[in-house]
Amino acid sequence: MKRIGILLLGLLMAGQMHAAYLLIPMDMAQKDHLKSYGIAYWVLQNGMKVDWLLNYRGGSFALKFVKPVENECLIRNVSYEIIADAQYTKILKDISNPEVNKDVIKLEKSPKVAVYSPKTKQPWDDAVTLVLTYAEIPYDVVYDDDVLEGKLPEYDWLHLHHEDFTGQYGKFYRSYSNAPWYKEEVRTQEAMAAKHGFSKVSQLKLAVVKKIRDYVLGGGFMFAMCSATDSYDIALAAEGVDICHQVFDGDAIAPQAQQRLDFKKSFAFENFKLEMNPMIYEYSNIDATQSRGRIPPNLDYFTLFDFSAKWDPVPTMLTQCHTKTVKGFMGQTTAFRKEVLKSSTLILGENKPAKEARYIHGEYGYGTWTFYGGHDPEDYQHFVYDPPTDLNLHQNSPGYRLILNNVLFPAAKKKKQKT
Repeated sequence: MKRIGILLLGLLMAGQMHAAYLLIPMDMAQKDHLKSYGIAYWVLQNGMKVDWLLNYRGGSFALKFVKPVENECLIRNVSYEIIADAQYTKILKDISNPEVNKDVIKLEKSPKVAVYSPKTKQPWDDAVTLVLTYAEIPYDVVYDDDVLEGKLPEYDWLHLHHEDFTGQYGKFYRSYSNAPWYKEEVRTQEAMAAKHGFSKVSQLKLAVVKKIRDYVLGGGFMFAMCSATDSYDIALAAEGVDICHQVFDGDAIAPQAQQRLDFKKSFAFENFKLEMNPMIYEYSNIDATQSRGRIPPNLDYFTLFDFSAKWDPVPTMLTQCHTKTVKGFMGQTTAFRKEVLKSSTLILGENKPAKEARYIHGEYGYGTWTFYGGHDPEDYQHFVYDPPTDLNLHQNSPGYRLILNNVLFPAAKKKKQKT
């Protein structure tokens, strides 16, 4: 009888566990916000579904309890709670209340991730590859060969590493033109251009930019940070116009280059003014690094906008965080001056006193793009040769969470009909 009682108790406990849910809180109760995204991705990768509870406890994740997921949370030191089926049903009922700004998004399939980056990139870090590695989210590195060979449609989500798509080598000429790494960059890029039949690096990069544009048009999700944001849009607007000084490509800038820009071709920006002086470390007046003045680091913050979870799920997903106020950080492109934003550009986060947008988003064709100003959310002013950021010291970084929101939201985004 005792053995039968133990067996029945075991079956009862198993039934309770089967009816239970595993909740990964994303408020201040979470020990490691960044690895939590990795758990959600791992669950999707293994054929299970995840509920993303928008605006519930910082944008928590939930799924039916299975022991392997609990084990994975323990291994990765991710906080979790096991809740009864009835308790989860009540959470869903509360979220469904039309008076409450919350919603449930079903995540169904792990997005296939690509990072556009030189495969021999310099040792200073890129925030996206850094956090993907930390969160244990797999990705492939692609570069010009892969893009021009038409491989982008194999991926759901594409990050643009801190590239200069204008063909001006990051405008590092004044400070680093004699540095061995700069000379190697010029040699490598010129060889790549010649390989693909282009006489200039700017022509090569324009071809890449147009392939990425077509990828987004067809339904791809593109994310860029720092100089890959404004230089991408500048390259689109400058199609067919030489905007490079002769120190970069051996010949003069085209006459009336500024006047010949076509802002209808760009994603986010319009009516910007190019900076054509090769000695000035700036592409245009899109970037607010110089115009923002000297903001003390301890006062440099930006605020995330509130969106309607039930009516605007994508911007709501992109701004999920355990705080609405995020520490600012600088980069070659730190932030975007509001005066040059297109009316179609959605601001997700802004530094209102500085009149600058830090985090912006838009749609193009069947896909979307998101631009995030700055280089590294936990390194206020990152310089060449600085060591990589140790994310073990920043497990709850709000700035890095915004990157991972972008990685995960294609798991839920459905293709819409183009209008």
